[in-house]
Amino acid sequence: MADNVEKEIVFIISEVSGFDEDEITPEKNFFKDLEVDSIKAIEITVALEKKFKVSVRDEDVPKITTVKEAVALINKLLDQKSSGKV
Repeated sequence: MADNVEKEIVFIISEVSGFDEDEITPEKNFFKDLEVDSIKAIEITVALEKKFKVSVRDEDVPKITTVKEAVALINKLLDQKSSGKV
């Protein structure tokens, strides 16, 4: 499941940022490496929420600066959802 989550997140980031999927690695910084601005960050967040049917808290959005952090957050939210903690 984790690999699928990462692939889906990379796909979404690729769609929003315009970078090819193979350019988007876990360590890439959204703002420095992928030219994501605050509007694109919101687009990515909304797309992730729709895709994975989770809710990202507003205060968590600025903390997501790399692909790896996005994957970790989505996995955490999915775990909470499946265990009924949401």
